[in-house]
Amino acid sequence: MTASHPIAKSTSIPDLTPVTLDEVRAAQKRIASSILRTPLVRYVGDAAAPIHLKLENLQPIGSFKIRGASNAILSASKSQLANGVWTASAGNMAQGVAWQARRLGLACTVVAPDHAPETKLAALRRLGAKIIQIPFDEWFQILATHSYAGMDGLFVHPVSNRDVMAGNATIALEILDDLSDVDAVIAPYGGGGLSCGIAAALRALRPQAKMFVSEVDTSAAFAAALAAGHPVRIEYRASFVDGMGSPFVLPEMWPLAHDLLAGSIVVGLADVAAAIRTLVERHRVIAEGAGASSLAAALTGKAGTGPIACVISGGNLDNAKLTTILAGSVP
Repeated sequence: MTASHPIAKSTSIPDLTPVTLDEVRAAQKRIASSILRTPLVRYVGDAAAPIHLKLENLQPIGSFKIRGASNAILSASKSQLANGVWTASAGNMAQGVAWQARRLGLACTVVAPDHAPETKLAALRRLGAKIIQIPFDEWFQILATHSYAGMDGLFVHPVSNRDVMAGNATIALEILDDLSDVDAVIAPYGGGGLSCGIAAALRALRPQAKMFVSEVDTSAAFAAALAAGHPVRIEYRASFVDGMGSPFVLPEMWPLAHDLLAGSIVVGLADVAAAIRTLVERHRVIAEGAGASSLAAALTGKAGTGPIACVISGGNLDNAKLTTILAGSVP
Protein backbone atom coordinates (compact mmCIF):
# COMPACT_ATOMS: atom_id res chain seq x y z
CA MET A 1 0.00 0.00 0.00
CA THR A 2 1.12 3.56 -0.69
CA ALA A 3 1.09 6.03 2.20
CA SER A 4 -0.92 9.21 1.74
CA HIS A 5 1.38 11.47 3.72
CA PRO A 6 4.69 12.82 2.40
CA ILE A 7 8.08 11.59 3.64
CA ALA A 8 9.83 14.46 5.43
CA LYS A 9 13.45 15.39 4.82
CA SER A 10 15.80 15.53 7.79
CA THR A 11 16.77 19.12 8.58
CA SER A 12 20.39 17.97 9.03
CA ILE A 13 20.69 16.98 5.35
CA PRO A 14 21.41 19.93 3.05
CA ASP A 15 19.31 20.76 0.01
CA LEU A 16 20.75 19.54 -3.28
CA THR A 17 21.17 21.45 -6.51
CA PRO A 18 22.12 20.04 -9.92
CA VAL A 19 25.82 19.35 -10.41
CA THR A 20 27.46 21.89 -12.68
CA LEU A 21 29.19 21.24 -15.97
CA ASP A 22 32.46 22.42 -14.40
CA GLU A 23 32.08 19.79 -11.66
CA VAL A 24 31.39 17.09 -14.24
CA ARG A 25 34.34 18.02 -16.42
CA ALA A 26 36.61 18.11 -13.36
CA ALA A 27 35.34 14.67 -12.36
CA GLN A 28 36.04 13.36 -15.86
CA LYS A 29 39.70 14.35 -15.55
CA ARG A 30 39.96 13.14 -11.94
CA ILE A 31 38.70 9.62 -12.59
CA ALA A 32 40.17 9.07 -16.05
CA SER A 33 42.82 6.64 -14.82
CA SER A 34 40.32 4.67 -12.71
CA ILE A 35 37.54 3.94 -15.19
CA LEU A 36 36.94 2.57 -18.66
CA ARG A 37 35.48 4.88 -21.28
CA THR A 38 32.71 2.48 -22.20
CA PRO A 39 31.38 1.94 -25.72
CA LEU A 40 27.97 2.99 -26.97
CA VAL A 41 26.74 0.28 -29.35
CA ARG A 42 23.65 0.12 -31.56
CA TYR A 43 21.00 -2.30 -30.31
CA VAL A 44 20.23 -5.12 -32.72
CA GLY A 45 16.51 -5.76 -32.75
CA ASP A 46 13.08 -4.40 -33.63
CA ALA A 47 12.17 -1.20 -31.82
CA ALA A 48 10.16 1.98 -32.35
CA ALA A 49 13.35 4.06 -32.16
CA PRO A 50 17.07 3.63 -32.76
CA ILE A 51 18.40 2.32 -29.43
CA HIS A 52 22.01 2.50 -28.29
CA LEU A 53 23.51 0.65 -25.31
CA LYS A 54 25.96 2.41 -22.99
CA LEU A 55 27.85 -0.62 -21.66
CA GLU A 56 28.76 0.30 -18.09
CA ASN A 57 28.76 -3.43 -17.26
CA LEU A 58 32.27 -3.42 -18.77
CA GLN A 59 33.74 -1.27 -15.99
CA PRO A 60 36.49 -2.86 -13.82
CA ILE A 61 33.89 -3.64 -11.12
CA GLY A 62 31.12 -4.44 -13.60
CA SER A 63 29.15 -1.28 -12.83
CA PHE A 64 28.95 2.48 -13.41
CA LYS A 65 29.32 2.97 -9.65
CA ILE A 66 33.10 3.11 -10.01
CA ARG A 67 32.68 6.59 -11.50
CA GLY A 68 30.93 8.26 -8.57
CA ALA A 69 32.81 6.28 -5.91
CA SER A 70 36.17 7.16 -7.42
CA ASN A 71 35.32 10.85 -7.77
CA ALA A 72 34.11 11.08 -4.16
CA ILE A 73 37.22 9.41 -2.72
CA LEU A 74 39.69 11.19 -5.00
CA SER A 75 38.07 14.53 -4.13
CA ALA A 76 38.53 13.97 -0.37
CA SER A 77 41.38 15.36 1.70
CA LYS A 78 43.97 13.23 3.49
CA SER A 79 42.39 14.10 6.83
CA GLN A 80 38.96 12.94 5.60
CA LEU A 81 40.48 9.63 4.54
CA ALA A 82 42.61 9.11 7.65
CA ASN A 83 40.19 6.54 9.11
CA GLY A 84 39.29 4.88 5.84
CA VAL A 85 35.98 4.89 3.98
CA TRP A 86 32.59 3.24 4.31
CA THR A 87 29.34 3.06 2.40
CA ALA A 88 25.87 1.54 2.48
CA SER A 89 25.28 -0.52 -0.63
CA ALA A 90 23.66 -3.64 -2.03
CA GLY A 91 26.87 -4.36 -3.84
CA ASN A 92 27.83 -2.18 -6.80
CA MET A 93 28.55 1.09 -4.98
CA ALA A 94 30.32 -0.95 -2.34
CA GLN A 95 32.52 -2.48 -5.02
CA GLY A 96 33.33 0.96 -6.41
CA VAL A 97 34.31 2.25 -2.98
CA ALA A 98 36.24 -0.91 -2.12
CA TRP A 99 38.06 -0.93 -5.46
CA GLN A 100 39.28 2.65 -5.06
CA ALA A 101 40.06 2.10 -1.36
CA ARG A 102 42.26 -0.89 -2.18
CA ARG A 103 43.99 1.15 -4.89
CA LEU A 104 44.81 3.85 -2.32
CA GLY A 105 45.55 1.52 0.60
CA LEU A 106 42.52 2.63 2.65
CA ALA A 107 40.42 0.58 5.06
CA CYS A 108 36.91 -0.02 3.74
CA THR A 109 33.70 -1.12 5.46
CA VAL A 110 30.45 -1.90 3.68
CA VAL A 111 27.02 -2.04 5.32
CA ALA A 112 24.88 -4.20 3.05
CA PRO A 113 21.20 -5.23 3.12
CA ASP A 114 20.43 -8.85 3.94
CA HIS A 115 19.22 -9.58 0.40
CA ALA A 116 22.49 -8.54 -1.28
CA PRO A 117 23.42 -11.20 -3.87
CA GLU A 118 26.34 -13.52 -3.18
CA THR A 119 28.04 -12.54 -6.45
CA LYS A 120 28.43 -8.98 -5.18
CA LEU A 121 29.39 -9.99 -1.64
CA ALA A 122 32.07 -12.34 -2.99
CA ALA A 123 33.51 -9.51 -5.06
CA LEU A 124 33.67 -7.31 -1.96
CA ARG A 125 35.59 -9.98 -0.09
CA ARG A 126 38.08 -10.23 -2.95
CA LEU A 127 38.57 -6.48 -2.73
CA GLY A 128 39.33 -6.72 0.99
CA ALA A 129 36.25 -4.93 2.32
CA LYS A 130 34.74 -5.62 5.73
CA ILE A 131 31.05 -6.47 5.30
CA ILE A 132 28.25 -5.84 7.80
CA GLN A 133 24.85 -7.23 6.74
CA ILE A 134 21.65 -5.93 8.32
CA PRO A 135 17.89 -6.12 7.54
CA PHE A 136 16.82 -4.11 4.50
CA ASP A 137 14.60 -1.63 6.39
CA GLU A 138 17.40 -0.87 8.85
CA TRP A 139 19.86 -0.58 5.96
CA PHE A 140 17.65 1.85 4.03
CA GLN A 141 17.56 4.13 7.05
CA ILE A 142 21.28 4.71 6.56
CA LEU A 143 20.50 6.18 3.15
CA ALA A 144 17.82 8.38 4.72
CA THR A 145 19.85 9.54 7.75
CA HIS A 146 23.42 9.39 6.34
CA SER A 147 24.65 7.70 9.50
CA TYR A 148 25.13 4.34 11.22
CA ALA A 149 26.20 3.83 14.83
CA GLY A 150 29.82 2.87 15.33
CA MET A 151 31.05 3.73 11.85
CA ASP A 152 34.17 5.81 11.33
CA GLY A 153 35.88 7.29 8.30
CA LEU A 154 34.56 9.02 5.20
CA PHE A 155 30.97 8.05 4.36
CA VAL A 156 30.40 7.79 0.61
CA HIS A 157 26.65 8.04 0.19
CA PRO A 158 25.67 6.04 -2.91
CA VAL A 159 23.09 8.60 -4.04
CA SER A 160 22.84 12.10 -2.54
CA ASN A 161 26.48 13.14 -2.74
CA ARG A 162 27.58 15.87 -5.17
CA ASP A 163 30.90 14.21 -5.98
CA VAL A 164 29.15 10.90 -6.63
CA MET A 165 26.61 12.55 -8.93
CA ALA A 166 29.32 14.48 -10.78
CA GLY A 167 31.22 11.24 -11.35
CA ASN A 168 28.05 9.54 -12.60
CA ALA A 169 27.38 12.47 -14.90
CA THR A 170 30.56 11.77 -16.87
CA ILE A 171 28.46 9.11 -18.63
CA ALA A 172 26.52 11.93 -20.28
CA LEU A 173 29.68 13.50 -21.68
CA GLU A 174 30.62 10.20 -23.31
CA ILE A 175 27.12 9.61 -24.69
CA LEU A 176 27.07 13.07 -26.26
CA ASP A 177 30.52 12.55 -27.76
CA ASP A 178 29.29 9.36 -29.46
CA LEU A 179 25.65 10.28 -30.15
CA SER A 180 25.39 14.04 -30.41
CA ASP A 181 21.76 13.95 -31.58
CA VAL A 182 20.51 11.76 -28.72
CA ASP A 183 16.84 12.47 -28.04
CA ALA A 184 16.41 10.52 -24.78
CA VAL A 185 18.52 8.75 -22.20
CA ILE A 186 17.17 6.01 -19.92
CA ALA A 187 18.86 4.87 -16.72
CA PRO A 188 17.57 2.75 -13.82
CA TYR A 189 16.26 4.60 -10.78
CA GLY A 190 17.74 3.31 -7.56
CA GLY A 191 18.10 6.48 -5.53
CA GLY A 192 18.48 9.05 -8.30
CA GLY A 193 22.23 9.66 -8.16
CA LEU A 194 22.80 8.24 -11.64
CA SER A 195 19.81 9.72 -13.43
CA CYS A 196 20.04 13.15 -11.79
CA GLY A 197 23.76 13.38 -12.52
CA ILE A 198 23.28 12.50 -16.19
CA ALA A 199 20.25 14.78 -16.48
CA ALA A 200 22.15 17.77 -15.10
CA ALA A 201 24.89 17.35 -17.71
CA LEU A 202 22.32 16.86 -20.48
CA ARG A 203 20.52 20.04 -19.45
CA ALA A 204 23.78 21.98 -19.75
CA LEU A 205 24.85 20.53 -23.09
CA ARG A 206 21.72 19.26 -24.87
CA PRO A 207 18.64 20.56 -23.07
CA GLN A 208 16.25 19.15 -25.68
CA ALA A 209 17.24 15.60 -24.71
CA LYS A 210 14.95 13.99 -22.13
CA MET A 211 16.13 11.92 -19.18
CA PHE A 212 13.83 9.03 -18.30
CA VAL A 213 14.25 6.45 -15.56
CA SER A 214 13.32 2.78 -15.60
CA GLU A 215 11.69 1.12 -12.60
CA VAL A 216 10.23 -2.32 -11.93
CA ASP A 217 6.68 -2.62 -10.70
CA THR A 218 7.78 -4.33 -7.48
CA SER A 219 9.55 -1.19 -6.25
CA ALA A 220 8.58 1.84 -8.33
CA ALA A 221 8.97 4.53 -5.69
CA PHE A 222 9.68 7.37 -8.11
CA ALA A 223 6.60 6.65 -10.20
CA ALA A 224 4.54 6.66 -6.98
CA ALA A 225 6.08 9.98 -5.93
CA LEU A 226 5.27 11.52 -9.32
CA ALA A 227 1.66 10.35 -9.01
CA ALA A 228 1.32 11.75 -5.47
CA GLY A 229 3.33 14.92 -6.02
CA HIS A 230 5.72 14.05 -3.19
CA PRO A 231 7.68 11.06 -1.88
CA VAL A 232 5.42 8.38 -0.38
CA ARG A 233 6.10 5.01 1.15
CA ILE A 234 5.30 2.03 -1.06
CA GLU A 235 5.28 -1.70 -0.53
CA TYR A 236 8.81 -2.66 -1.57
CA ARG A 237 9.25 -6.26 -2.74
CA ALA A 238 12.77 -7.59 -3.19
CA SER A 239 13.45 -9.38 -6.47
CA PHE A 240 16.32 -10.49 -8.69
CA VAL A 241 16.46 -6.83 -9.76
CA ASP A 242 18.42 -6.00 -6.62
CA GLY A 243 20.37 -2.90 -7.67
CA MET A 244 17.42 -0.52 -7.84
CA GLY A 245 14.16 0.34 -6.13
CA SER A 246 13.36 1.46 -2.60
CA PRO A 247 10.46 1.93 -0.15
CA PHE A 248 10.37 5.67 -0.91
CA VAL A 249 12.24 8.38 -2.80
CA LEU A 250 14.87 9.99 -0.59
CA PRO A 251 13.35 13.37 0.37
CA GLU A 252 16.53 15.31 -0.35
CA MET A 253 16.58 13.83 -3.88
CA TRP A 254 12.93 14.51 -4.69
CA PRO A 255 13.19 18.21 -5.70
CA LEU A 256 16.19 17.43 -7.88
CA ALA A 257 14.62 14.37 -9.51
CA HIS A 258 11.27 16.09 -10.00
CA ASP A 259 12.98 19.01 -11.73
CA LEU A 260 15.46 17.08 -13.90
CA LEU A 261 13.73 13.86 -14.91
CA ALA A 262 11.13 13.56 -17.70
CA GLY A 263 9.34 10.60 -16.15
CA SER A 264 9.45 6.98 -15.04
CA ILE A 265 8.88 4.00 -17.33
CA VAL A 266 7.74 1.09 -15.18
CA VAL A 267 8.29 -2.46 -16.43
CA GLY A 268 7.62 -5.92 -15.04
CA LEU A 269 10.12 -8.52 -13.86
CA ALA A 270 9.35 -10.65 -16.92
CA ASP A 271 10.18 -7.68 -19.16
CA VAL A 272 13.55 -7.28 -17.44
CA ALA A 273 14.31 -10.99 -17.72
CA ALA A 274 13.47 -10.84 -21.43
CA ALA A 275 15.81 -7.87 -21.88
CA ILE A 276 18.62 -9.79 -20.15
CA ARG A 277 18.09 -12.73 -22.51
CA THR A 278 18.05 -10.42 -25.52
CA LEU A 279 21.32 -8.76 -24.48
CA VAL A 280 23.01 -12.14 -24.09
CA GLU A 281 21.64 -13.66 -27.29
CA ARG A 282 22.08 -10.67 -29.61
CA HIS A 283 25.03 -8.80 -28.10
CA ARG A 284 26.81 -11.34 -25.88
CA VAL A 285 26.37 -8.78 -23.09
CA ILE A 286 25.61 -9.85 -19.53
CA ALA A 287 23.51 -7.31 -17.66
CA GLU A 288 22.09 -7.51 -14.17
CA GLY A 289 18.42 -6.70 -13.63
CA ALA A 290 18.86 -2.98 -13.04
CA GLY A 291 21.12 -2.67 -16.07
CA ALA A 292 18.72 -4.45 -18.40
CA SER A 293 15.71 -2.49 -17.11
CA SER A 294 16.72 0.53 -19.20
CA LEU A 295 16.50 -1.56 -22.38
CA ALA A 296 13.18 -3.06 -21.24
CA ALA A 297 11.90 0.50 -20.75
CA ALA A 298 13.11 1.63 -24.17
CA LEU A 299 11.37 -1.30 -25.85
CA THR A 300 8.00 -0.08 -24.52
CA GLY A 301 8.19 2.84 -26.93
CA LYS A 302 7.43 5.32 -24.14
CA ALA A 303 10.73 7.23 -24.48
CA GLY A 304 9.92 8.57 -27.93
CA THR A 305 11.11 7.84 -31.46
CA GLY A 306 14.39 9.74 -31.56
CA PRO A 307 17.78 8.15 -30.85
CA ILE A 308 17.72 6.63 -27.35
CA ALA A 309 20.71 5.79 -25.17
CA CYS A 310 20.12 3.09 -22.55
CA VAL A 311 22.56 2.97 -19.66
CA ILE A 312 23.32 -0.71 -19.07
CA SER A 313 24.36 0.19 -15.56
CA GLY A 314 25.91 -3.10 -14.41
CA GLY A 315 26.50 -6.74 -15.13
CA ASN A 316 26.90 -8.32 -11.70
CA LEU A 317 24.29 -11.06 -11.97
CA ASP A 318 24.45 -14.37 -10.10
CA ASN A 319 25.20 -17.31 -12.38
CA ALA A 320 22.21 -19.25 -11.06
CA LYS A 321 19.84 -16.38 -11.82
CA LEU A 322 21.33 -15.92 -15.26
CA THR A 323 20.87 -19.64 -15.96
CA THR A 324 17.21 -19.42 -14.90
CA ILE A 325 16.64 -16.41 -17.14
CA LEU A 326 18.33 -17.97 -20.16
CA ALA A 327 16.10 -21.01 -19.68
CA GLY A 328 13.09 -18.72 -20.18
CA SER A 329 11.98 -18.23 -16.56
CA VAL A 330 11.99 -15.37 -14.04
CA PRO A 331 14.14 -15.95 -10.91
